[in-house]
Amino acid sequence: MARPFGNADELDEFVTRPSPQVINSLSAAPQDFVVLGAGGKMGYHITRMLSRALQAAGRKDRIVAVSRFGDERSRQRFEELGVETISADLTERADIDRLPDAGNVIFLAGIKFGTSNDPELLERFNIRMPALVAERYRDSQITALSTGNVYSYVAKDSGGSTEEDPAEPVGEYGRSCLGRESAFVDASQEFGTRCCILRLNYSVALRYGVPTDIAVKVRTGQPVDLEMGYVNLIWQGDAVDHVLQSLEHATSPARILNITGRETISVRWLAEQFASRFGVAAKFTGTEAENALLSDSSRSHQLFGEPQIRIDQIIDWTAAWIDSDQELLNKPTHFETRSGSF
Repeated sequence: MARPFGNADELDEFVTRPSPQVINSLSAAPQDFVVLGAGGKMGYHITRMLSRALQAAGRKDRIVAVSRFGDERSRQRFEELGVETISADLTERADIDRLPDAGNVIFLAGIKFGTSNDPELLERFNIRMPALVAERYRDSQITALSTGNVYSYVAKDSGGSTEEDPAEPVGEYGRSCLGRESAFVDASQEFGTRCCILRLNYSVALRYGVPTDIAVKVRTGQPVDLEMGYVNLIWQGDAVDHVLQSLEHATSPARILNITGRETISVRWLAEQFASRFGVAAKFTGTEAENALLSDSSRSHQLFGEPQIRIDQIIDWTAAWIDSDQELLNKPTHFETRSGSF
């Protein structure tokens, strides 16, 4: 099986190559950038593509990556890019108040897993903390990452929820994320803050993602749960591209955009594709429901362009990555969860 990426460094380099569209979009952005929650799964790739795009545009902006930075290696990865790092607890007003001003803020912070029995934790991280950030950076333009979990489930052949559809989340996590969005919507209305809210599902980066979850189960003989039988996927490089371009499209009132791939993809079909590549038989449990968590990303594709990496490439790359025992984050997406509790 061909290996397009020999190791994690090669993967990161590929994921963070800026497109001409990103370079052009950032070339006219206000000065300086702050990435909040940079230590999460997308933060490094967003910050690295941002740095590369600004260099290509001939800009020398200050880029600040903000996170708790629980280990020194995590911080060093950013500093090796020439990016300034600040360790901060974004739930604390004093920590937020000491952060530097910037014309652009990319908000990635929040919490999902381990919260099913802790509503106070969801309230603290996904509602109160975004409100503090929105007030602190009310004079900046803000792109805030949200999730497709704010929608309810829709019919598998519907094409997915659009930005005009009502937000009716299933479970406390989705409701807390709707509260996170409200913090930026309210700031946009009260202060005139230019905001773009991105409802993402699901980004794929080989070390984690829905295809990785499925591929690992198929390769190790575990059954794949079919109850959430259909998903949307987007390659992480394309998702990061769209996140960075979205700064140019921040508005007041706040703009909301779905970020994902165009296709509705069958979980059963994905498992069978991996089974074919691994030379094994896929095992399944459960039965596909008639509805699923799906988003229509047509509007964002009109603004940012179609994702460049196709689903067949994602499958081939994921299979090769798993088959060669490359690094995994071991952070399952739990995409199959239909209760909305994580």
